[in-house]
Amino acid sequence: MTIERLKILLSHFRLAPSAFADTIGVPRSSISHLLSGRNKPSLDFVLKLVNKFPEVDLYWLLQGKGKFPSAKEVSNKVEAEIESSNGSPTPSISSPSSFKDSKISKIAVFYEDGTFETFQPKN
Repeated sequence: MTIERLKILLSHFRLAPSAFADTIGVPRSSISHLLSGRNKPSLDFVLKLVNKFPEVDLYWLLQGKGKFPSAKEVSNKVEAEIESSNGSPTPSISSPSSFKDSKISKIAVFYEDGTFETFQPKN
């Protein structure tokens, strides 16, 4: 995996290196070390990344062969846009009072271009 492919992933998912590390469950320093060229990715890192972002092709990630985003991901985004433009119902949101004793575990922000960001509170 090259530094450039890691930068492409960060840009594609619109995540800062620290948020990317938090999202895939690795120490923030590991992303910093990868971006600086100090370390190469471990098998654990690669598996966590591919498990969290299944749209990332393993061969593209490791060898630069293939495409990112994959053709399948692009077609899924197109299908989703078509469905949303057909006036599909918007999911209902429960009233805040029903969440009285609940704690937030993750917040997801979805953008019109099909990308998203997730945020997790620090405990």
